[in-house]
Amino acid sequence: PHTAQPTSAVYTHNRMATSSQDIEAAVSNHPVMLHKLTLMRQEGVAPRDFRRLLKEVTYYIGYEATKNLTIEKVEIETPVAPCSGFKLAENVAIIPILRAGLGMVDPMLELLPNAAVHHIGMYRNKASLLPVQYYNRLPKGQVSEVSIVLDPMIATAATIKATVSVLKRWGTGKIIVVCCLASRSGLTALLEAHPDVTVHVAAIDEVLSDDGMIVPGLGDAGDRQFLTPELDEVEMTANAEITRKRTLSASSEMEALAQSPAKKK
Repeated sequence: PHTAQPTSAVYTHNRMATSSQDIEAAVSNHPVMLHKLTLMRQEGVAPRDFRRLLKEVTYYIGYEATKNLTIEKVEIETPVAPCSGFKLAENVAIIPILRAGLGMVDPMLELLPNAAVHHIGMYRNKASLLPVQYYNRLPKGQVSEVSIVLDPMIATAATIKATVSVLKRWGTGKIIVVCCLASRSGLTALLEAHPDVTVHVAAIDEVLSDDGMIVPGLGDAGDRQFLTPELDEVEMTANAEITRKRTLSASSEMEALAQSPAKKK
């Protein structure tokens, strides 16, 4: 038995600056977190257990990720006497990246029950490793002051970089990324592209394979949650095109309804 310590890392202002590369992210070193992450990594863990562990790990990371949210003072009445307290002063949106990020939503809503939830769908082209967006439900005119992006893993960082760019075009303010596991090269790529983003992660793995998998990693987080077979590129492209057409059709219908005059009773 020993007290867990991060490897090749120094802590400054509650953030971990790695010694081998110039990146900085908040990396958990909590013994319970390390224990649960190890259970998640194990091959053969049933989907229901993987989902449970993902929720637990997300809750711990999310608690730390929200520690710098802005608060304002309020006056309340307790059953005994008046009391000064605090409340969150910013509107927050939780942004899960479909589909793997879905398993992280519930624990974040336990922390922030009044937060909005907006979904962005992305998948990674297996040949080019480039991200393809197939779904976006960011509401126009309802931009959040803080966006918390949920994705269990940062591998090449192509998907998370694209998502952050989408959120910036939307107009959001502060962006916080919450993930369980990141490759060192992926984390570097994200923070080089978006140095203003705050990243909270349970652990960093050193190796990224040629096909974009974290090593040793924990496998495909989406497949392990939902017990789904791996789709080939043709199926993914076809599904994305169907979703795109349905979204465009629904948007056109809504615009037509909005422009049509109301019927008199």
